[in-house]
Amino acid sequence: MANNDAYEHWQQRFAGDEYRFGTAPNAFLKAQASLLSKGKTALAIADGEGRNGVFLAEQGLDVLSLDFSPLAQDKARKLAAARGVTLRVEQADVVNWDYPAAVYDVVAAIFFQFAAPPERDRIFAGIKKTLKPGGLLLLEGYRPEQLEYKTGGPSQADNLYTRALLERSFGDFTSVDIRAYDAEIYEGAGHGGMSALIDLVATK
Repeated sequence: MANNDAYEHWQQRFAGDEYRFGTAPNAFLKAQASLLSKGKTALAIADGEGRNGVFLAEQGLDVLSLDFSPLAQDKARKLAAARGVTLRVEQADVVNWDYPAAVYDVVAAIFFQFAAPPERDRIFAGIKKTLKPGGLLLLEGYRPEQLEYKTGGPSQADNLYTRALLERSFGDFTSVDIRAYDAEIYEGAGHGGMSALIDLVATK
């Protein structure tokens, strides 16, 4: 997808007042709240309308919410204001963004599976670069079995995650915990119903 086409795609996707994936945080991310410490820095990549970035800010983290769509980020600002938290936003292409080295204590990477393998490799490399030593990566995505459920996510099998892919990509981290399972999720109109999920909690 060309850059202009991608921009229009995401702008159209987030047009209107409705929050496409709801305003509640992703269930996996919320379940990791005990791992989050106030005052730490966090990067929420492809954060869309801000539900996950706002949740991180509610835990007392200093959050940068990164997304390609200004319309989505307008909603993220509104959600942060409604929740009484501060959220920094930056409009950027998460594939080509210049990830700063060793800046963030936490990276949240939730359902950004629009990225084909070469783009995903660049994002993963950026995540590894920008995490501080000892930093925490919280990642969730769909497994290939999601193509049978058709309850959200991409239609391209190559964009989906397997345990082997995540082990290969983050196996050099100090600790890596991967869980693959099926569960019902309801996250706005964008994700709903039984889903084939895979979660990664890893420490650099």
